[in-house]
Amino acid sequence: MPLRPLLFAAIAATCLVLAAPAAAKTTWLCAPGLQDSACSSSLTTTLYSPAGKQLRTATPKAGRSKKFDCFYVYPTVSDQKRLNATLAKDPEIKAIARFQAARYGQHCRVFAPVYRQLTLQGIGETTKPADAVKGIRTAYASVEAAWKDYMKNHNKGRGVLLIGHSQGAGLASQLVRKQIDRKPSVRKRLIGAYLLGGNVTVKKGSDRGGSFRNVRACRKAGQVGCVVAFSTYNQTPPADARFGRPGGAFEKIFGQGSGKGLQVLCNNPAALKGGTARLTSVLPSKPFPTTTSIGLGNTLVGFAVPAPATTYVEYRGAFSARCSSAGGARSLQAVPLGGAPVLKPIPDASWGLHLLDGNIALGDLVDLSAAQAKAYAKNKR
Repeated sequence: MPLRPLLFAAIAATCLVLAAPAAAKTTWLCAPGLQDSACSSSLTTTLYSPAGKQLRTATPKAGRSKKFDCFYVYPTVSDQKRLNATLAKDPEIKAIARFQAARYGQHCRVFAPVYRQLTLQGIGETTKPADAVKGIRTAYASVEAAWKDYMKNHNKGRGVLLIGHSQGAGLASQLVRKQIDRKPSVRKRLIGAYLLGGNVTVKKGSDRGGSFRNVRACRKAGQVGCVVAFSTYNQTPPADARFGRPGGAFEKIFGQGSGKGLQVLCNNPAALKGGTARLTSVLPSKPFPTTTSIGLGNTLVGFAVPAPATTYVEYRGAFSARCSSAGGARSLQAVPLGGAPVLKPIPDASWGLHLLDGNIALGDLVDLSAAQAKAYAKNKR
């Protein structure tokens, strides 16, 4: 080949390499060894009666070596005035990880990426449906890139638990469909998926077949590679309920599956086989910043949290819960016990107790994660 064309070809190839965008580096909100990790905290806990009487303090036993990982996708919390959030670690982003994800660190290494979520303004009534779909695509691409980074550089063959709530559950569900469900080599690493307030669907009479082809609903504590999903209400979901029925706006945006013969999955983490069980509710003692929209909403719900010196507060048996089909919607119906407060749906009855999905049974979910991880480790032998 003559020298000049060869030289031009080399220059052109170099330009193409220079022009190719570099893979974006993940901004981690929580990760092992991260100095400012939002999920690093002690496990000290003050236990309260349902009526709010202080009982005692305790420190839950943490695993000596954390042999599995948790990958957490947080819900819609960003107060940024734009369609998609930047990767800034705003106060509300740090707070929601502390509320929903940090306690899982009792048993797992927690990875939580900052992602370009559809903001609170982005899900507002003035947002055009096409813009919302575009915003979710941007958000998902951000989460998927973080997942691929995690799998390539951090997983190293370990079992992983996916955790998501609301928008985070919708995006994590897409992640299961596209990156896990139909890839046996990846699916075998899935310990479980806790997808709360996200309208995961299954075929009626089946534990799968809606949102996922292979990943089933969890029906016992020792089951692995399965999904737990519910939306919490304390009254019959109204006709315009945002959760519990397939075919709503949530499915249109996230593609959860809304065809005939499907129903929204509800399985109670405190009673996976069905029936009524008392929940263990866990929340941080440090309040959510009230200067944020979600912080204000949490205040209005009416679940007043004391401020002891411990990191967490825990209520055992303040609520009993069962999965119900009342009103034609599958929901986790929570009933207060022993003087526990009657909670207020926020922002209105159609949302139910959506803001508390991640905490009303957090103790049960953390215990379930440990049981599933133990069964996963046994199965790998």
